[in-house]
Amino acid sequence: MKKLFAALLCLLCANGMNAQTYEDNFTRSLSEVMKDVEKRFDIKLKYDMDTTGIKVPFADFRIRPYSLEETMTNILSLFDFKAVYQDKNVWKVKRYEYPRRQPADGKKLIDYLSSLYNNKEEWMQRREILRKEVRERLGIDPLLAKCSNETPKTTKARKQDGYTSQNFCLKTIDNYTVRGTIYTPSGKGKHPLIICPNGHFNQGRYGKDLQKRYGTLARMGAICVSYDLWGWGESEDEVGSKAHRTSFAQQMQILNGLKILDWMIQRKDVDKTRVGVNGGSGGGSQTVFLSVLDDRFTAACPTVMVSAWFDGGCPCESGMPIQLAGGGTCNAELAATFAPKPMMVISDGGDWTSTTPEVELPYLQRIYSFFGEKDKVQNIHLPKERHDFGPNKRKGVYQFFAEVFNLDASKIDENKVEIEPESILRYSSAPKMTN
Repeated sequence: MKKLFAALLCLLCANGMNAQTYEDNFTRSLSEVMKDVEKRFDIKLKYDMDTTGIKVPFADFRIRPYSLEETMTNILSLFDFKAVYQDKNVWKVKRYEYPRRQPADGKKLIDYLSSLYNNKEEWMQRREILRKEVRERLGIDPLLAKCSNETPKTTKARKQDGYTSQNFCLKTIDNYTVRGTIYTPSGKGKHPLIICPNGHFNQGRYGKDLQKRYGTLARMGAICVSYDLWGWGESEDEVGSKAHRTSFAQQMQILNGLKILDWMIQRKDVDKTRVGVNGGSGGGSQTVFLSVLDDRFTAACPTVMVSAWFDGGCPCESGMPIQLAGGGTCNAELAATFAPKPMMVISDGGDWTSTTPEVELPYLQRIYSFFGEKDKVQNIHLPKERHDFGPNKRKGVYQFFAEVFNLDASKIDENKVEIEPESILRYSSAPKMTN
């Protein structure tokens, strides 16, 4: 009788267990579920991917009526998707992006990083860790060791109003070259040097806005060096455009900036005590990276790029895992390693630098205050502008370098700058000279 009772009990338990699993996971299509989310929370969703055929298990049970954010996380994280707020209750569903976070995440990261150091000594220890690990994770030193010692080649100098322009070709590794243009003041004597890495702006370094900046800074008294992004301009002729969106592009762009500095700083007309770096967007990322890697820079002006919640969406900025240095960092902390040297951060309200006045600037000022130099880091914020290198941003660059390098501000007149066609700015097609 006991055996029969035990057998019946086991059967009942088995039937009970089966009763828990007869349902079909309450599966619904992602598009249907997200339409319900739109109605429930009165929002509009946009997508950067095709969701056809994607199914959500236990779909309705993932909805949290009290939280839109938790609801979308519960649903979208299954597929490595995320929802990014745009404006006016519009959200965009995107694939997960490792270099991009939300403004609130940037604030949390800044608060965490700030908790790691409370004085100059603690910060200096952190800075050494960051500099060391950035070099290692970037893999820059093995590349520098392989670089050619061949003398760079230049074209004939072209005379403009108050400055000259001259193209160059510098060999780096494996017969690759970096090519660009040097803008030199007409006056004699020693001049400040400003290395100008380029970003992802229309026409690259050949665009009108960028030529205006180089020519104006040269008229003011600084030697400016502009050069192609890896896989853009003349570099595209060597490696193709697809090479740009690679982690190798990040290595080579930084390598190119360092090798140009090595070469230019040896010129007799360069004042080694006044060496700047200035670029916008992706060029702003490079500005930060170069300032981390080389102590010879004495002033930096990263434009529309320094952010605690965006590391650059192109592999040429974030392809190598340097943001993992020190257990996790961001461009704002990397920019802080430049303290206490003069730095101008230019930001606007239409991109990832929109939080600079409230988040990134106070953080940078705190680091600079460890050295008693809080005023050495400045910010020009343009809340009504978007992501570009427009006239107001260029004006900020001119004012900064006029102040820190004692340039002639009376020469700020972009109408005096000659806009040269791309064919003239290319080393391969400009008139040559014998070196």
